[in-house]
Amino acid sequence: MYSPSRRILVTGGAGFVGSAVCRQLVRSGWGRVVVVDKLTYAGSIASLESVRACPNFRFEQCDIADSATLARILREENIDCVMHLAAETHVDRSIHAPDAFIETNIVGTFRLLETVLAYWRGLDERERAGFRFHWVSTDEVFGDVACEDAHSVTDGRYRPSSPYSASKASSDHLVAAWHRTYGLPVVISHSCNTYGPYQFPDKLIPLVVSNAIEEQALPVFGRGTDMRDWIYVDDHARALELVLARGLIGQAYSIAENAPRSNLEVVRSICRVLDHLRPRPGRASHEQLITFVADRPGHDRRYAIGSCGVDVELGWTPKETFETGLAKTVLWYLDHQEWWRSRRCKVGMKS
Repeated sequence: MYSPSRRILVTGGAGFVGSAVCRQLVRSGWGRVVVVDKLTYAGSIASLESVRACPNFRFEQCDIADSATLARILREENIDCVMHLAAETHVDRSIHAPDAFIETNIVGTFRLLETVLAYWRGLDERERAGFRFHWVSTDEVFGDVACEDAHSVTDGRYRPSSPYSASKASSDHLVAAWHRTYGLPVVISHSCNTYGPYQFPDKLIPLVVSNAIEEQALPVFGRGTDMRDWIYVDDHARALELVLARGLIGQAYSIAENAPRSNLEVVRSICRVLDHLRPRPGRASHEQLITFVADRPGHDRRYAIGSCGVDVELGWTPKETFETGLAKTVLWYLDHQEWWRSRRCKVGMKS
């Protein structure tokens, strides 16, 4: 799957999924793993602590729109793979302040593509043939699945609902266009919701865990009936490595566990794990903290993409079920309260 001589640049490698990918690549024995990350509020150099001292790892703080710095790094490291994960990702933030999503997810991706294209064109024929650019996208670009069957799979049409998903869809089209027009060798992946350690505490699962620890309300949009599929972050990282190493140029791959559940089910599952690991005073259930709140504008009701190609073509299967992955995740947040408390304070979340 890997080659000890391959040299990969990971954008957004200090983020939640990006850092898991970097830990996976270093463990797998890739020749060189180079991370660039702007270190915005959701980026954490601490998430790379286990690999920072490895001789085949390098980190540099850098904006993907900084073409000069990126071009220098590509040349210095003789990069032959790029995995692009740098993005603004929070739907609620995109609704209230879409500017950063346009700048990073669209303009930033454009700048990165231009920089990588110029670098790729300067390689010799053999190096160009072995190069690839992997764009990591999301199932949210496809919007709601129209069928009432929660297990049905999207028809592949783009129906983004939020500024976040619209910006990611725009990046999908840019990457595909750079492949078709300029010949840049690309692969694309779309994944369902990812969860696990080091996820910023404004996302659903870490938000519910941290609120429950602090005896705060556990917010659920609407009636909690929106359906999502979930994948444990280490399983997602392994799938991304497979797509990068073995995926067919020009192909888009879908990564999912294929076990969708409602947001309310997810929150109740978290409560049950916490009831076992950290009982409340008097052994009252954490479910008593669930509070239904006004729905967000344009909220998609269900996503369902299936694991197109990754399971059959590339041989990927998740190692964690939702139940085992969730138990690991809750335990990690219980054991790393200093990590998430400092980040909640950083962005003014309640703590």
